[in-house]
Amino acid sequence: MANLQVRDIDNRLYESLKRRAELEHRSISQEVVMIIENHLKRDNLESEIQTQEFLKLTNSWHDNKDAKEIISDIRSSRSRNKRSRITDELFD
Repeated sequence: MANLQVRDIDNRLYESLKRRAELEHRSISQEVVMIIENHLKRDNLESEIQTQEFLKLTNSWHDNKDAKEIISDIRSSRSRNKRSRITDELFD
């Protein structure tokens, strides 16, 4: 098993860890490992939930138009940019 050494812990943080470990009937090391494990599990769960929510959105847009009609709509809704009207020797 790997070892992890943490230096320069604030006294208040250490005392909080110590109290929490005592309440859970664990050593401080065991409590720190448990906190890290729980944090990583929560991150993985949140990531999984976000992925599931994203996947729910796929195929959620339905349109009766065919591809040519959709492309035509997109192109017709575009506005002309003023830059296209400006003449520039470099690009003329």
